[in-house]
Amino acid sequence: MGKKLKIAIQKSGRLSEKSLALLKECGIKLSGGNGKLKAEAKNFPVEVLFLRDDDIPQYVEQGVADIGILGENEVWEKKKDVLTVEKLGFAGCRMSLAIPKDEEYTGLSFFNGKKVATSYPEILNGFFAKKNIIVEIEEIGGSVEIAPGIGLADAIFDIVSTGSTLLMNGLKEVEVVVESEAALISNKSLSEEKKAILDKLVFRIKAVLRASENKYITLNAPLSSVPEITALLPGMKSPTIVPLAEKDWCGIHSVVREDEFWDIIDKMKELGAEGILVIPIEKMIL
Repeated sequence: MGKKLKIAIQKSGRLSEKSLALLKECGIKLSGGNGKLKAEAKNFPVEVLFLRDDDIPQYVEQGVADIGILGENEVWEKKKDVLTVEKLGFAGCRMSLAIPKDEEYTGLSFFNGKKVATSYPEILNGFFAKKNIIVEIEEIGGSVEIAPGIGLADAIFDIVSTGSTLLMNGLKEVEVVVESEAALISNKSLSEEKKAILDKLVFRIKAVLRASENKYITLNAPLSSVPEITALLPGMKSPTIVPLAEKDWCGIHSVVREDEFWDIIDKMKELGAEGILVIPIEKMIL
């Protein structure tokens, strides 16, 4: 039996669930898990290690795990010597500065000489150093948002998703410092055998990510509008055009990016397109 690629993921929580779902979408079937520390794939040379997310950068650097899936924020904070192989498009969040809601915010100079509580001192230090602003950083492990209310700090720096936790603690978000998402990281000294396995895994991941970002569409259109419609629909190379039984009409098949979808649909309708069908793509291989 050849070597297996060891992949570290968070042992619980939404990031863990999304990571396991991604592996499943890549056709990788795991046995074990459900509270265990390790799970092996039945049909692909990988084994999964379930770890604390803030330990993953260290374990990948040391080679305890070959690769890992975790938030970019943990990669930046731990400053370990690892490679970021691929951004994964899920577990997105922003890391922001927040202050008591009754305070008047005057811009970043507000923070000069202030005490800021955070679980991410490295990221915050780097940000303020670039802005030539001197702050005192109070590093705490959890419940950062309560720090101003108990007099521990003047402001906080933390992960924000909806902002509801800030509001409940009498805070308001004033500056987005950086945006983060899940990423695939790798040890820098993988063997050729393990690099080959990683390449195969990344190929599958990219096919899944492309599928989630695109939609397959079919529509009927008058032949007179084909040049203008095909200009809107490049597809993977170019749209597929097939004749219809009705004279002077054709069917057009193509792929559209999700974030451009509604604008393109509106323009095609103006050009006479009808019977527009939108179909999810399971995998997209270029």
